[in-house]
Amino acid sequence: MKLQHNLGGLEGLDPITPEIEVFVEPWEKRIFGIHTAMMALSNHLDESIPDYDIEGVPTTFKSFWTWGHLRMGAEGMHPFEYFRLRYYEKWLGGISGFFVSEGYITQEELDARTAEFLEDSEKAEAPLPSGGEKAIDDQVVKYLREGDSPMRPLPAPPKFSLGERVRIKNVFPAAHSRLPGNLKGCVAEVVKVYEGAFTYFFPTADGIGVPMPVYSLAFKPEDLWDESLIEPQSIYYNDIFEVYIEAV
Repeated sequence: MKLQHNLGGLEGLDPITPEIEVFVEPWEKRIFGIHTAMMALSNHLDESIPDYDIEGVPTTFKSFWTWGHLRMGAEGMHPFEYFRLRYYEKWLGGISGFFVSEGYITQEELDARTAEFLEDSEKAEAPLPSGGEKAIDDQVVKYLREGDSPMRPLPAPPKFSLGERVRIKNVFPAAHSRLPGNLKGCVAEVVKVYEGAFTYFFPTADGIGVPMPVYSLAFKPEDLWDESLIEPQSIYYNDIFEVYIEAV
């Protein structure tokens, strides 16, 4: 994956200034709501845990959409754009690009509406819908309450055990990865083997997708960063899919 997933090993970036408010601008609430509705109406939910009768929901959204797709859209951005844009602007870009790629809207239509909004945002802003299809509303509420669990039965016993020393593989990340790049080649200790197996939303080129064990690993900060950047006696923890790990 591109630069933005490998920041753990870089110095000289601007300081992080966490925002106190979850939503800074009113439009950010809409983007969050759109993303949530897309997850709640995704066509994969008939095979999820818990099971949803998604075929019986009268929605025109017939695509596959998860948190993973949202992340993949952000990671596909040019790194300079990724750093320049605000958090929900990245969401907006990923969701907009997805709707274009799936044929719900054309790039020309999106560009035209964007131009209208930039010219006069108050005039171009669409009103919030009032009411709606009850079955769709019920599905979104059900999804918010019950979610979509990534846990599955273990297909095979975990390869690694508590206290074992392991090394992070130097895998090629391709378009999407859940492995922080600065951990590649580093040695860690297994401090927890999570119960069950965890699937990912879709297969990736570097090996996740099928159900597999996940481990909590403890790294020595001095193996990751310069001594001037770490706190004494500190430990760095990260949860890692089994496919990214090998024995020392």
